[in-house]
Parts: sequence; structure tokens; C-alpha cells
Amino acid sequence: MNRDIFEDLFVLELANNHLGDVERGMKIISAYSQVVRFNNVRAAIKIQLRDVERFVHKDFRARTDVRYIKKTIDTQLQFEDVQRMVRAIREGNCIAMATPFDEKSVDVCQELGIPILKLASSDVNDWVLIEKIATTKKPVIVSTGGSSLKDIDDLVTFFGNRHIPLAINHCVSMYPSEDQELELNQIDFLRNRYPHHVIGFSTHEYHDWTNSMLMAYAKGARTFERHIDIQTDGMTVSPYCSLPEQIDTWFKAFHKAKEMCGAPGSQKRIPPQKEVAYLDSLVRGVYASRDLPEGHVLTDDDVYLAVPLQRGQISCRELMRGEVIRTAVQKDQPIMIDKIDSPYASIPSLRALIYKRGLE
Repeated sequence: MNRDIFEDLFVLELANNHLGDVERGMKIISAYSQVVRFNNVRAAIKIQLRDVERFVHKDFRARTDVRYIKKTIDTQLQFEDVQRMVRAIREGNCIAMATPFDEKSVDVCQELGIPILKLASSDVNDWVLIEKIATTKKPVIVSTGGSSLKDIDDLVTFFGNRHIPLAINHCVSMYPSEDQELELNQIDFLRNRYPHHVIGFSTHEYHDWTNSMLMAYAKGARTFERHIDIQTDGMTVSPYCSLPEQIDTWFKAFHKAKEMCGAPGSQKRIPPQKEVAYLDSLVRGVYASRDLPEGHVLTDDDVYLAVPLQRGQISCRELMRGEVIRTAVQKDQPIMIDKIDSPYASIPSLRALIYKRGLE
């Protein structure tokens, strides 16, 4: 299964369905598309989709005292509004993404050509919805807030059997989350248990936009999600949401994390030449402890090791017992690569390397 679609992907979720105001939603999309472009990252802007007429039971639609019902009713959108926003997301060079909360909304995702679907933490064992999502064959990101281990195992097996790419987000579903509630070691757990899946971090903390990114990336998280919003007159941004300048800081922390972590952990890094040269300057060279005549066979007593290592001199790395002296070497003089019978002297590339290092 192709994991690449999830690698280094940021998911920016429009909080509270932008209060159901399509113009406000368009302003959020515009603001964050610019932040994404400025930071040269790959990002999806995600909307929430609900078939409100069926999602909320008709006998409870007037229950304004139930927060989730009130918010769902107040923030519903027409299909044309959603279509307009998806178009704006694409025009902003972001990926249009959606969380469908019911089966009809999955069909809407299909109609809109949404390429990646999100399964919310609340729906990790809603198998009617999960089976409907699977019929699309689209890649899925799942958040695991409040889930059991069996919930995640079952999802991994289900999507794996259908060859549908699945990314698994560590998530703490507390809005907002305190630093001590982040449980970032769960990223290690998920990576070890599901090594063939991209592991991500969906976060709701509100004190800092740098530290958790640095730590999550270093632990191996490769897709990241936050709620986004903008400040407008007469409303207060929820503390678990991020403003454009905070997402800018978040993206910059990602780039710093990549810089500090370096090459992928699946392979040995290639040291830069300046590092190699520095370490070569600390290596001990081989010096004659007595006068050594031509034809002499070296033993441990014939040499000693000391700094500096000189150009063309063999070091402790190349010293071998039983090498034959080709040209006499006086006491305390360096033993040069050309003065011994050694494999390093007969291989041009190795000989050239020895003449490039050390003190001139």
C-alpha cells in the first residue's frame, strides 16, 4: 500500500465548521493557504460533513441545551457552499480533505472528489460508517483518542485486508489538552505495533506550538493535525484552535525538527567532509620507535602512536602487524604509506585518501 500520500502531511481542520458561515470559511482558507505556501509544506485543509437532517433525530432538533446538537444545527452548510470551499482549497494549492460523520456525507466526498478521508476518534468503532468509507477505496487517516487497543487492531486489519492505505494518529481527545496530557510516548507504541503504517499526531494543546512538534517528529510522527481558526469581531477563538501566526510557528518547528533529525533513521547517514576532516585531525599517526632498515618486518615494538597525523602518514586505523619496510625509516620519523608494503599503498583510491588528510 502506498504510504507516501501521508508522509509529511499537515491536516488543518476548520474548527466548529467555521460557525456555518461560508464567507468566514473562505477567509480561513485564504489565510492558511498563504501560510502553507510561505512555509513550503504539504497541507490539507479539512472540512466536516454531516447530513444534518438525518444526523440529528427530528424530535431533538430544538434541544439547544445539548451543545453538540445545537452546534450541528447552527453550522450546517448547503452543498453549493461546500463545493465552493473545496474549490477554494484546491485553488490555494492545498489538498481538500473531509471528515464524513455519516454515510450520505461519504457520498458527498465522492461527488466532490475528496482524495483523503478522516475517521474521527468518536467513530473508530462505528462499523456502519467505516464500511461505507471503505467502499470508496480512498486513503484514510484515523485519530485514536479514547480508543481501545482492539479498536485500532480491528481497523488496521479491516483496511489492510482491503488494501486501503491507513495512517494512525495518536490523539488525546481533550479540548484543549494540557502538556502533561499529551502522552507522546504513544507515538513509539504505535510505530512499534504498526510498523507498516504512517503514524501521526493530532494535537489540541495550547501553551506552545514548537516543543510537541520537535518531539513528535523525532519520535517518528509523519502526519500532523490541528484545528485552525481566525480572529473576527464578536467571537472568541477556542483555546484548542490555532491562529495563522501560531501555525506559522508550528510549520517552522517542523522544518527545524527535520534539520536536526537529519537522514532517515532507516539508514546510516553520510558524514559531511568537514566532519571527516575534523576527526582525521584527532587521529594518531604511526611513528618509528627505533631506526628501521629496509626489509624489516614491523612488530608492535617498532612503532608508537602520536598526534599529529601528517599527510601521507599511516594512522592507527591502517597499522597492521607484519608489514615490510620498503625504505629505511629513522627513529621518531613518520611511517609514510609509500614506505611500507601495504594494501593501502597498492590501491590508488585509498592511497589518495591518505594523502588528502592530516597535517601538511
